[in-house]
Amino acid sequence: MATLMSRFPLGDMAALYLTDEEKHVGFLLVPSETEPEIVKKDCAVDSLVQVHVRGDLVPPAYGNGHTMCASSSTRRMHFLSQEQEGDRIVTTLSDGKGRVARHTVTWHEGLKAVRVSTTFVNETAAPLTLEYLSSVNMGGLTPFEDGDAPGCLTVHRARSAWSAEGRFVCESVESLGLEPSWSTHGFRVERFGQVGSMPVRHYHPFAAVEDKRRGVVWAMQLACPASWEMELRRKDSGLSMTAAQAGYEFGHWWKTLQPGESFTGPEALFTAGRGAADQVFQRLLTIHMEDFVDKDRLPPVMFNEYCTTWGVPSYENLSRIVDCIRDKGMEYLVIDCGWYGSREVPWGLCNGDWIPNEEQLFPGGLQRTVDLIRDAGMKPGIWFEPETCGPRSQISQHKTEWLLKRNGALIDEGTRRFLNMQDPEVKAYLHERVADFLNRYGFAYIKIDYNETIGLGCDGWESPGEGLQQNMQGTLDFFRMLRREVPGLCIECCSSGGNRLEPSFLRLSNMASFSDAHECVEIPIIAANLQKLMLPAQSQIWAVLRAGDSLRRINYSMVNGFLGVLCLSGDVYDLSDAQWKLAEEGISFYKEIRPIVQRGVSYFYGERSESMRHPEGWQAVCRRGENGETLVTVHTFGGELPERVTLPVEASEIRRVLCTEGNEVTLENGKLTVDLHANFEAVAVHLA
Repeated sequence: MATLMSRFPLGDMAALYLTDEEKHVGFLLVPSETEPEIVKKDCAVDSLVQVHVRGDLVPPAYGNGHTMCASSSTRRMHFLSQEQEGDRIVTTLSDGKGRVARHTVTWHEGLKAVRVSTTFVNETAAPLTLEYLSSVNMGGLTPFEDGDAPGCLTVHRARSAWSAEGRFVCESVESLGLEPSWSTHGFRVERFGQVGSMPVRHYHPFAAVEDKRRGVVWAMQLACPASWEMELRRKDSGLSMTAAQAGYEFGHWWKTLQPGESFTGPEALFTAGRGAADQVFQRLLTIHMEDFVDKDRLPPVMFNEYCTTWGVPSYENLSRIVDCIRDKGMEYLVIDCGWYGSREVPWGLCNGDWIPNEEQLFPGGLQRTVDLIRDAGMKPGIWFEPETCGPRSQISQHKTEWLLKRNGALIDEGTRRFLNMQDPEVKAYLHERVADFLNRYGFAYIKIDYNETIGLGCDGWESPGEGLQQNMQGTLDFFRMLRREVPGLCIECCSSGGNRLEPSFLRLSNMASFSDAHECVEIPIIAANLQKLMLPAQSQIWAVLRAGDSLRRINYSMVNGFLGVLCLSGDVYDLSDAQWKLAEEGISFYKEIRPIVQRGVSYFYGERSESMRHPEGWQAVCRRGENGETLVTVHTFGGELPERVTLPVEASEIRRVLCTEGNEVTLENGKLTVDLHANFEAVAVHLA
């Protein structure tokens, strides 16, 4: 039976450390107001550190192959000490024979979530091989019900696929097969994650458990740039939730530690809150805001020419674009892919050389185009995919020793091979071809794209998984180098759209591409969902305008961008005066509500079908800013619609409305009513 070992108040949360007769230590984070509701639960203490060392006994009770938690390595770890050092709570475990684990919880005033990390230290006299180490593990859910609480617990996850990021799924623990057996024998495990160098592929590194009876939600994210795994696990009445860098079974990872060496896993973000799940998820974003490099600067208005030229930027067409968009409120103009290459080698095959195509695209030199953009009052930006190279690049042909291999063979994805981001020569090359390039031409913005995955790992380290993790740490170091070497640089993180929307990349980026759903009807669905996982002020959203678009469609695209950072593209030199007038009104509206996008909390409403590609119904997002003002966006989709929707808001005044269908908008007694007239329309309302 668990007993309370120690308690630490963390704002509106409490960190509880539990122990048993064998001095195992468990970790429980709860909303402070719920502490009186905690019951003495008949379940084992699940260690706050889950670890597996090669050669130790694997998990029993049918766990072998399903989980690497609960092995004998974990069962050997017992309480050694606990200290509070400033804003950190450090709990140290030991097996008494030289294996030591330090579990650190970091929190300070203003945060609504904690940072959790785990370090394993080899203090034995011999090498040992680590095969798994949790970043965070919390057991005993739900602490407010004795027994296994049937019908009480729900699991929230966010699936992800190319152009379909942020698809939330909600499942009962019963539907996931996480009920304990009649005798509490046999592990029940739901393990998920992703393998490779696109950390938001298949799932976002996020999970939450909701106690529906008490209205309490526990949510976690993992700041991991490569393979990761999470699991929900149960053997008795207590459910556990765990996040970790992918281990031996899931990500083919192991790491050998010599005597005196240590290993620290990726940081986890964790919160506990009472209320609607959507609001509790956003508590994690208080840490995102603390890490955000642009926390004090309003989101810019972007123009990216990709959906205008489709990979054929040139001085000629960029001149036409500049003539059309100058004085329309754009702050950055980004030259996307296709600016390099030659007549003999198409740009899609020689990426990695990064030599401007001045013969065909930029006669007189690239500087001429950069100066053109600056003279029009915009900051110039440019696209790179620095971690890869094409099969006909000079690197592929002459520097194969710079490229990643697996089992001795090049990792070749057809049009892309991968640079070893830990190689000193590669680092020097990228400094010259990217950082020096940006400084030489005076670029203020870089879009860093990444359009394939390495897979499970590479050679050069003790395991393929460790090779992958090391390579991705090299990529993060590249981001840091750019920020250090190119003063004032704005960095966009893109990976075929949203495949890197996780904390370790986001904390080094000014913004990130939300998706490659360039002009799809599902844009507002993806963008709204992502507000639960990342800061809207970092979520760059396409607003692609086409000459054939109706005014309703132009408005729909513009309002999409209000859910994050507005980025225009499209047929700008063919738009009619009426289309441009509406676009400019949208830009003006966006600049007015940017403080709300920058800092606030979002509330989500709607009745929408399951399909994102063929959506029916409607959605609304009410984002209340720190300044007390509110932005409301309403989107309709296909199918039968209600005549109007009514939304609860904290406001007394309608400041501004953007719509095209003559929608009547009224505010009375804290309720905003919006009339709906058509499928695929959008209404934006600024309230104070």
